Amino acid sequence: MMDTAHAAGDFTIPRTMTPDELGDTLARLVWENFTDFIAEGDAEVSLGHLGVPTEDGVPVAHAAEEALIFLMWAHTRGTQLAFVGRAPEGLLRQGLDSMHRAIFEDMEGNGTPRSQLPFFEQRVGARYHEYHQAAAGGDHLLGQAVVRHLCGDDDPHDELGTAVTLRAVAVANPLKDFLDEVDLVAA
Repeated sequence: MMDTAHAAGDFTIPRTMTPDELGDTLARLVWENFTDFIAEGDAEVSLGHLGVPTEDGVPVAHAAEEALIFLMWAHTRGTQLAFVGRAPEGLLRQGLDSMHRAIFEDMEGNGTPRSQLPFFEQRVGARYHEYHQAAAGGDHLLGQAVVRHLCGDDDPHDELGTAVTLRAVAVANPLKDFLDEVDLVAA
């Protein structure tokens, strides 16, 4: 069970989380950020205007999946940065595995055929590897890598690349700051 400290209002800040609690929290955050990312009214510039293939303002299935993968990676990266050197690697891995399991279960619960999940999981692994390498080369390279997959375009739109990079920073930094105050503990 989470040990918490009271903060302003009724919100409580957890002092500790188990890997499963971390995974559940991260999965919820990924879905919230995904909804914000694809919501036409919440963006400064619409995804369609930036070249992301859409139908009635909603990204087509492939682009939506790529956006989800990117946001999963951003949450994974923020979590890794928060716990590097201060949480056992095994507990961190369990928490991230729990996040991925929860997201895959949600996908299946919302109509993704179970038989498609292993293929999606393979694509997630390939993107994570690519995004990790790109991020090591700088934010611009990360933005370009994500846009290539979002738009299916080998000549990524710089404006969308910048928007995607800003989204990664907007996800990873606050997540890291939040998790810096949390200790990961065994169940």
